[in-house]
Amino acid sequence: MKIEGIELRRVTMPLKTPFRTSFGVEHSRDVLLVRVVTPYAEGWAECVAMNEPRYNSEYVDGAADVLRRFLVPALPDDVDARTVGRLLAPFKGHRMAKAALEAALLDAQTRAGGESFGAFLGAVQDRVPSGVSVGISDSVGELLDVVEEFLAQGYLRIKLKIEPGWDVAPVRAVRERFGDDLLLQVDANAAYTLADAHHLRRLDDFGLLLIEQPLADDDLVQHADLARRIATPVCLDESIDSAEHAAAAISLGSCSVVNIKPGRVGGYLEARRIHDLCRAHGVAVWCGGMLETGIGRAANLALAALPGFTLPGDTSASDRYYATDLTAPFVLSDGHLTVPSGPGIGVDPLPDVLEDVTSSTEWIAR
Repeated sequence: MKIEGIELRRVTMPLKTPFRTSFGVEHSRDVLLVRVVTPYAEGWAECVAMNEPRYNSEYVDGAADVLRRFLVPALPDDVDARTVGRLLAPFKGHRMAKAALEAALLDAQTRAGGESFGAFLGAVQDRVPSGVSVGISDSVGELLDVVEEFLAQGYLRIKLKIEPGWDVAPVRAVRERFGDDLLLQVDANAAYTLADAHHLRRLDDFGLLLIEQPLADDDLVQHADLARRIATPVCLDESIDSAEHAAAAISLGSCSVVNIKPGRVGGYLEARRIHDLCRAHGVAVWCGGMLETGIGRAANLALAALPGFTLPGDTSASDRYYATDLTAPFVLSDGHLTVPSGPGIGVDPLPDVLEDVTSSTEWIAR
C-alpha cells in the first residue's frame, strides 16, 4: 500500500460532564487524529493519549511529536499495515502513538480491500454488550442518581471509579439500591498499595465482577499477592502493555481478568494477540475505553466482537460523553452497540463537525 501522505489533526471535544478518576478530572479531550492517504483509500484513527501523562507516561503533545519526528518517517513509501509493529519496534514505548498510526493504515488497507475491520480482526458478533464507566461523584446521593440514569438507558454493566476514601461506602450504596443482579465492578486506577489489602477485602461482600488495577502499574508480584488475599477477581489494565506482559501476569497469578485497550498495548494487532493468549489460558477479557470519539469507538467495537470478549466493555454510546460525536452517533439498543459492517472501521468523520472542532492540522507528504 503506497502512502501519499499522513495528516495529524488536533480536535477539541468537550465532555458533556466532567469525568473524575483517582488521577484527575477531565473536562474535554484534546484528540489527535491520524489520517493516512493512499491512492485507493483513506484511513482514520484516534490516538487515545490524554492531555497530561497521568494515566500512563504518554500525552497528546508527545504523541504528535514522536509521530512527526520518528514514527511516520520510519515507514517506507509502500507498506503492509500488518508490518507496522515490526517497523516501529526500534522506538521504545510510545504505544498509543504507534497504535494510532497502525490503526489508520489498517483502516485504509481494509477499506481498499472492501473488508470490515471486524472481519479482518476475526469478529464473530454483529453487536456487543455495553457497559458504562461512572466517575467519582461529589456525594453518594449524586452517584446513585447517575447510576439510575444509566441503567434506565439500558446499560448492562456499571463500573465505579474508586479511590481511598471513596470505595466501600459508594459500592455498598449502589449494591443495596440496585440489587444483587446488577453487574457491578470497580476501577482503582492504581490508587492503592498492598498495605490496603485488608481494606480492599471489604469489597468481597458485594459480589463484584472484578476490581480493576488496584495497585501500581509496574508491580505484577504484589498484584499476585493481593489476588491471593481477596476473593474479588483482580483485573489488570495499566499493567498490561503487551502480550508478553499479559503472559507474565497470567503465569504469576497477578490477575484472572484483563482489560484490553488497543491504544495502551500498541495497536489492534497486539490487542488481538493478547485476546488469543488470554482465551487459550481461560482468562476473561473485555474492551476498555479512553473516552473515544466515534472513530476510536468503531474500531473498539470491532475488537470487542472477538469470541474471547465475554464481559461487557466500556464501549458506551456516543452520548455518554459527547453532545455531538465526530461520526454518526453510536446509539444503545437493548443494552448493545452495533459493530460497523462497512469497509474499514465503517464510519467517517462528519465534515461539518470535524471542521468546527479542529484546532490544527499538519500534513506530512511522502
